Amino acid sequence: MKNGVSKTLYKYWDDLRGGRPAPNRSEIDPGRIRSLLGDTFILEVNSAHDVRYRLAGTRLCSAHCRELKGRNFLRGWNEKDREALASLIAAITEDAAAAVIGVAGHTEREQHLPMEMLLLPLNVPGEGRIRILGSSTPMERPYWLGLHPILNQSITSLRLVWPDERPYFLKPGEGVNPILPRFTAEGMNLPPSGLPQGAERQVGHLTVYSGGKS
Repeated sequence: MKNGVSKTLYKYWDDLRGGRPAPNRSEIDPGRIRSLLGDTFILEVNSAHDVRYRLAGTRLCSAHCRELKGRNFLRGWNEKDREALASLIAAITEDAAAAVIGVAGHTEREQHLPMEMLLLPLNVPGEGRIRILGSSTPMERPYWLGLHPILNQSITSLRLVWPDERPYFLKPGEGVNPILPRFTAEGMNLPPSGLPQGAERQVGHLTVYSGGKS
């Protein structure tokens, strides 16, 4: 993580969850992350292709020049990126992974804004990890930010972070994840041939590198 907002939000989330895979949605106290709220959001995962903003911060909405609440999070990405995000969201909700995504925002004037996005699982008692706490923060603030809306986004990099150093489903007593069966204990140590050094797997057209707390 490169951005201060991402680092602070991750630490708050990690401290809040304790030894659990994820904290409960009701435990999030906006007052504890007041300075981050403009860049943060909460998603509700209804299906692989329907992931909606439940809440979105003012700075984030301003960058898009629109209210994002109720909007499908997967809208505005190309097909390959949507496929990668769907797989990533499955890892977050099913395996309690966190994700750090490099994003490029694009305006109709062909302006580009580099951003860092963080996605963290939240639990809803009785329903599972169907909510995601996130942040999306510009790495720079050009003069046009808030004047020309970000209409489309593309992924420039992505990294899965296992808060407990390994996927939740690989803990003792847990079986192979039926949603993402390509994650195996052997695969975590020995990446498939043909992948770059340090890479964990391929998601569509993107290479995923696994990261720890650092």
